[in-house]
Amino acid sequence: MIDKLAAIIDLGPKGGFQGFGNLGLENRNAYDAPAIFASAMSTTIGVISVVAIIWFLVQLLTGAVAIIGSGGDKAKNEQARAKITSGLTGLIVVIAGVFITDLVGTIFGFPILDIANSILNLKIK
Repeated sequence: MIDKLAAIIDLGPKGGFQGFGNLGLENRNAYDAPAIFASAMSTTIGVISVVAIIWFLVQLLTGAVAIIGSGGDKAKNEQARAKITSGLTGLIVVIAGVFITDLVGTIFGFPILDIANSILNLKIK
C-alpha cells in the first residue's frame, strides 16, 4: 500500500533535491564521494596549517615588540620570550601532527592522509 501511495504522490521537488548553492558538486556522481571527502580533508588540513603559521607569526611579532618595549625589565622580557616559545611550540605540534599521522598510517599500511585511496581500498564484509 505504501509503495502505491509513493508512486501516486510526488514528495520531492521538481528536478530532485539539490544543494543550497553552487558548491561544485552538482555534476558529480556517487562514485566521486571518496574524492570529494579527500578534497575536503586536504583543504581542512591546509587551512589548519595556514592558521597555525599565521598565529605563530602574530605571536613572534608581538613577542618581539614586547622584548623591544621591555626596557630591560626581566619579568616583561621573560613574558615576551614565553609568548614566542609557546607560538613556536604550537607550530611544531601542528607540523609534527601531520607527519606523525602520515607515519602511523604508513606503519599500519593504511595511508591516512591519502583518504581517497583508503576509502576505495576499504573492504566491507
